[in-house]
Formats: sequence, C-alpha cells, structure tokens
Amino acid sequence: MMGQLGGGQDKLFYSFNLDNHVPRQHLLRGIDHFLDLGDLRRHLAPFYSPMGRPSIDPELMIRMLIVGYCFGIRSERRLCEEVHLNLAYRWFCRLGLEDAVPEHSTFSKNRHGRFRDSDVLRHVFESVLGRCMSEGLVKGEGFAIDASIIRADASSVRGVPGSESIDWGCVKGQSRAVREYLEALEEANPAGTEAAEMTETSTPPKRISLTDPAASWTAAKGGLPFFAYSTNYLIDLQAGIIVDVEATPANRSHEVESIRTMIERVEQRRDLKPRRLVGDTAYGSAAMLAWMIEEKEIAPHVPVWDKTTRKDNTLSSSEFLWDELANEYRCPTGHALRSDRRKFRNPRSRVTKADTIIYRASQLDCESCSMKDRCCPNTPFRKIARSIHEAARDEARRIAKTPEYKRSCRERKKVEMLFAHLKRILKLDRLRLRGPSGAHDEFLMAATAQNLRRMATRLMPGSKQMNHAVA
Repeated sequence: MMGQLGGGQDKLFYSFNLDNHVPRQHLLRGIDHFLDLGDLRRHLAPFYSPMGRPSIDPELMIRMLIVGYCFGIRSERRLCEEVHLNLAYRWFCRLGLEDAVPEHSTFSKNRHGRFRDSDVLRHVFESVLGRCMSEGLVKGEGFAIDASIIRADASSVRGVPGSESIDWGCVKGQSRAVREYLEALEEANPAGTEAAEMTETSTPPKRISLTDPAASWTAAKGGLPFFAYSTNYLIDLQAGIIVDVEATPANRSHEVESIRTMIERVEQRRDLKPRRLVGDTAYGSAAMLAWMIEEKEIAPHVPVWDKTTRKDNTLSSSEFLWDELANEYRCPTGHALRSDRRKFRNPRSRVTKADTIIYRASQLDCESCSMKDRCCPNTPFRKIARSIHEAARDEARRIAKTPEYKRSCRERKKVEMLFAHLKRILKLDRLRLRGPSGAHDEFLMAATAQNLRRMATRLMPGSKQMNHAVA
C-alpha cells in the first residue's frame, strides 16, 4: 500500500531532544568538547554595567562567531539565519528550539565597544591555545613563521595617489576606519614634533584608500594591484597549531617586524621559546638573524638574504677569504682588503648607515693584478661591504648545510597549508571588517577556528570524516 505524507493524525504533544539530532561525529561536537569559555564573563565583567536590562549573553555571541568562522559563513546577517535554521548550530550555541537568535546588529555594537575595549577575541584565542598545550599538541621545540596577503574591504576605485593632499575632514561619510587611521597617525606623530616633520618628508605610499587608509596598496605577481592587509602566523611545527597571529599592513618590513612581537609575546604569556625558527628568505636579513641568535638564542632555519653574489661573471665577496684576527679580507691573489690603512689616535667604527663596514683593496695592488678584469673591471680598486652582523649570517649558512635544516624546509609547508585552508575552507580571502582593528579581529577569530578544528579532527574519534563532509 502506497503511503501518503501527513495521512496520520496530528500529535498533541511532542518529545524532542536537540542533542539526539546532532550526529555523534559532527565537527561541532569535537569543537564543543575542547572549547572552554568558563572565565569569559569574569574577563568581560568590568565592561558591563551592574544596572539595567540584561544584555545578550556574550558567550552566545562568541559561540555564534566561532560557528561562522569554522564554517566559512562570512556574513553576520546570514550567520543569524543559519543558527536559526540549523539544529547543530543551535545545539552548539546552547539555544533551544524556541529561543530567539540575536539580531545581526548586536555583533557590530559589541565589537566596536566592549569586545575591542577588553580585547576579548585575544582572550578567547589564548584560552584555546592553552587547551591545545594541555592536550599535548604544542611541543615548543620548533616554530615556523610566514605571512599571507588578504584583500581589504576597499575598492581600488576609491583610492587616490599617495602624493595627493587629502583633507580627511571633508571626506564624505568619514568612516570608523578613517577615524582610527587619523588617531593612529596623531598618536604616533604628535603635531609639531620631530617625528611629524620626518613623516611629512618621508616617501608617501603609492596609493591611499579613502575608505580604509591603513590598508596597503599591493599586488600579487602577475595580477592587478589592490588594497590589502597581511595575516602573520607563528605556528608550532609538531601539529601545526597557531601559537600567535598578528595583523600588519601588506608590506615586507611590517611583516618581518611582526616576528619580534609574536616571539616575545608567546615567551611572556606562555613561557615558550623555540629552539629553532623556520621561515623563508624574507626573514633572513642580517639584523633579524642577529636578533634570533644573539638576543633570543634561537637557531635560524632561514635562507640568508644575500645580494652579494654577482651575475656578471666577476668575483663575488664569498670568493674572498675573511681573516677574523687581522680584520681583513684576502683576495684570490693574496692581497689584503682593509677598513683602515693606517692607525688613528681615536679609533673609528667605520660603520655606515646600512650597518656595514667597507673593506677596500689598495689601488696599486689592483692596477698590477692579473685578475682585475674578473674582480673590478669598472672601478680602480675592489670594495667589499661587510655587515656588522656577518657572524650571524655565517651561522645561518652553516645551519643551512645540516640535515635538520632540510627537515625544517619540509615542515615549513604546514604554515602554507594553514593559509590555503584559511582562504579556501574558511572563505577568508577578503576582509569584511575595515581598519587595523577589523583585520585584528578577523585574523584572531580565524586562527581560533583553525586551532579548534585541528583539535577536533586530531583528538576526537570520527571527527575527521565529518570535517571533510562539512568542508
């Protein structure tokens, strides 16, 4: 007999348990097992008034944001709709079938107020990291560092040349990102100070966005330029757990400097300092290598940023022999290159603005040398600029010849895989929030979601298969 939908008598009473309708292997069950927000209210208590109507539970908002970032739901309006409809999302957010979902505007009100004032998203990230450490996923022996460019929520059309004078007071509908940018400029360079005068004479950016002026004008190789920020990850190499994240403008100098901030913050807050640090050539400058070795006592598993190799078939500086005791170079024919040809009553450092010391050969030696055409064909004598941090560069070159360095190069792919996951699975290839604080919020939440997903898939039986299903 053929059945018919709705053919039976309607029930007067229903027994419904939300927990029974969430699969045991669902990714959110694993995430919920490792997420502990027990001290969230204590952290936020100073930022709430003791009087008035009760607010939306901050734990509910954080749980909803975690759902959005874990499953690539980029719109908070759509996130509210999905939590309203999806039983698993309701279960994770501790909402019953009849409980109301907060309005999407609640998130922006709290984000621009107490959430940023209390830096609660950093607090949530740190608590999840602490759970990763207690579960044994962070070894602390080796860290990897890298940066990835994320498009800003700023149209290239709404940009002006950096050399053009801008009256920000007349910018139509001055946004919160513009106000944040102007406040940062005023704080860094108060009017009338020497720093402000230096800023006015420094090289302006090529292009500035009128909607998000802190975003950098950049371009990927072979693509059109755009406004962007960089997310910088510091990860532990054992399980690929993100131990710190920092938002910076999308330029190399800011990306490289972020490593100091993150290494020192992790050491201060978590008492973690790696034995080795893995990175690409961008982190191989002489000053950075010296900082790792001499100040932090970290072995740099980083390629040396070396521009001394010549491409015109003439002798490179590596073909000259360095004599530490004599403080001089020796060319292949045995002639000396010195920083001083005579002694001074008051010794001179000879250090240039580029933190180098210039070693020069004698012009008489070079004129009569049989190898002049291969050494310095276009100059009367040969010069070599030696970095004051050359000893650190030599140590990095020595490490690069070890088997451990080759293993580090393979392990560095873990941080690149996290960036691919960030953009393809979590859908964070373009920011939704503006300004440095918006980038800070989004990158912290995304890193928190990635750590939670990593714990759930590695430590909860069966969660890995469900993770692939929801991705």
